[in-house]
Amino acid sequence: MTASALTSRGTARHLLNKVPEVTIWFWIIKILCTTVGESFADWINSTLGVGLMNTALMFTLLMAAVLAGQMMLTRYVPGVYWLTVVVLSITGTLYTDILTDQLGVPLGLSTLLFAALLTVVFVIWYRREKTLSIHSINTRGREAFYWLAVLVTFALGTATGDWTLELTGWGPGLSILLPLTLIGIVTALWRYGANPVLSFWIAYILTRPLGANIGDFLALPADEQGLGLGTMLTSVIFLVAILAVVVYLSFSHSDVTERHTERAASRTPARARAAHSTLGVIAIATIALLAFTNAQPHQSALADEGPAPSCEANAAPLDQSEASAAVMQNFPSDATAAFRTIVSDVVNSVQQGDQAAATSRITDLETAWDDDQDTLNAADCQAWSYLDHQIDQALTAVRSSSPDQSAELAALQSLLTTLPA
Repeated sequence: MTASALTSRGTARHLLNKVPEVTIWFWIIKILCTTVGESFADWINSTLGVGLMNTALMFTLLMAAVLAGQMMLTRYVPGVYWLTVVVLSITGTLYTDILTDQLGVPLGLSTLLFAALLTVVFVIWYRREKTLSIHSINTRGREAFYWLAVLVTFALGTATGDWTLELTGWGPGLSILLPLTLIGIVTALWRYGANPVLSFWIAYILTRPLGANIGDFLALPADEQGLGLGTMLTSVIFLVAILAVVVYLSFSHSDVTERHTERAASRTPARARAAHSTLGVIAIATIALLAFTNAQPHQSALADEGPAPSCEANAAPLDQSEASAAVMQNFPSDATAAFRTIVSDVVNSVQQGDQAAATSRITDLETAWDDDQDTLNAADCQAWSYLDHQIDQALTAVRSSSPDQSAELAALQSLLTTLPA
């Protein structure tokens, strides 16, 4: 989808547009930004132990700052523009995660809410400006609508992508195929005669689950069908790739709208109707595929990211001595011994001031605990929930961006007390 197809000739076409030409470079760097949005948010939130709400607050303030800088410019500047996209990608992802993880809003409902919000943005944008073309972003008002739409598309793409994983149970590698295929179909239909603005925004939304699934595929360990690069390394790789592309575009100016001439349009009303009808059929077929897949026996690919399974609602909570007794009685001794060994290693590393070793070893505990989740939860749900909460506290303390040795040792010693010797 080239930019020139999105607007007609006119006075506004020759003004300094604040949005780049939509070439192959646009889509490459957009997917790179989207992948960073997934992996970098996970790294700060989980690996560094900052927490979801704190991370969201931090990036909301950063988003306000970079948006202010972008809006002050009078022309398109690649570095500033794509920095804004990266930050909005991360922030939009975090907003969806807050709805899902903190407020317990189902992903299907989140998808509908963000879709409705995006529709409202587009309606108001069109009523005010009489166009949704991204190549007439030459006023402050149009730019404000544009960035609001971009933020909502990231949140919507996150919700849609996660909901798809929940419905299908597909692994990170397989889950790449659906958004990639849909983007290819949308591109073909755009070339045939579909509305360019509609095609652009559909593809823009679909790049979010595509980039996120690529990020998960690279970051997740091999036992979770990933390549095991980790969120930090994945983020670094894609940030470097983004920087390289931005540097190239800054010197080549190949994405500057005003350098390109209008492409002769081959669209006719008949072709447009056929293309839009096909888009509708593809949408129905995609919904049918998801419904069919959801009806098959499967485990959600987000199972490990969701809240812990709950026990009986009327069951009294355990205290530490009761939890320890339940663990000793109902959990396999080899499993608890392995957990205790790992925790003891982490304690030793913390006491010796070797935070890197402690952080690395605590990940072994997290992996072992997740691997045994189904068995242990089935053996004693209450004991599992109690111990799971203690492990979460230990993970947060050890992975904190500003680790406190006393807090780390307190969380770890409490965990050792619950685990039978």
